[in-house]
Amino acid sequence: MTRVAEYCAPGAAAPDDAEAFVPMETIPGAVETGWLIVCDHASNRLPAEYGDLGLPADEFERHIAYDIGAEAVTRQLARDLGAPAVMSRFSRLLIDPNRGADDPTLVMRLSDGAVVPGNARVDDAEKARRTAAYYEPYHQAVEAAIDSAISAGHPPAIVSIHSFTPLWRGTRRPWEIGILWDTDPRLAVPVIEAFRADPLLTVGDNEPYSGRLKGDTMYRHATTRGLSHALVELRQDLIAEQPGQAEWAGRLADVLKGLAGSEGLNEIRHYDSGGPGRGSDDGGDGNT
Repeated sequence: MTRVAEYCAPGAAAPDDAEAFVPMETIPGAVETGWLIVCDHASNRLPAEYGDLGLPADEFERHIAYDIGAEAVTRQLARDLGAPAVMSRFSRLLIDPNRGADDPTLVMRLSDGAVVPGNARVDDAEKARRTAAYYEPYHQAVEAAIDSAISAGHPPAIVSIHSFTPLWRGTRRPWEIGILWDTDPRLAVPVIEAFRADPLLTVGDNEPYSGRLKGDTMYRHATTRGLSHALVELRQDLIAEQPGQAEWAGRLADVLKGLAGSEGLNEIRHYDSGGPGRGSDDGGDGNT
């Protein structure tokens, strides 16, 4: 695994080891739980060699750099379930792990109105370098966690934690939570139904984004391997602070515990993907 010095983006938590940059973190847990939690956009950190990519400090506090609140929800959810988790430790502004390797938005030059000077002249060689040093180690850690669970006889249901902005282009998004999925209904549909049982919640079914995108994390690790899965989107104003993070991690844990051991949930079953790859104008708000 490549290890380089780390730059701690302004406002980000201090790195555990200022002399080394680790592109992912694996949280130990029991494969017998039948769950694996992943978080693609947990961090707004950058390796020291990339400085601040030419951006002012406040851009690293925005959703373009990471999914606000998602890391804390992931940690709490993993604790509540006793399940393993894998999180990225680099900003999506460096390279986005929730993109296919050939995706035109893999390295963003413009994200929600912010020009990223450090990405302006990124060529194929630099993309390959970032892919090898940061993107692939994260995905290899997810693959290793899946392989470990399957080898132990417990194919995992995968839950991916993300967050989305309350407003987009002047329009308020009504959903507190959205569940993204492709064609495998085993986990996503019962999760949607469980949250919709609360009349006070507005629950998105493939809102505010589509889960039918080839090459993304759930496609690579769940769809192609026949593992049940759901990508959870939480509205950022609800999980920006610790009380909301604990509340929503608890809500998710309660729903997932109620579904644990459901028929077929932890079996390998293949479903065809129902969607195309991502276009160059998709994901412009820096989410999903």
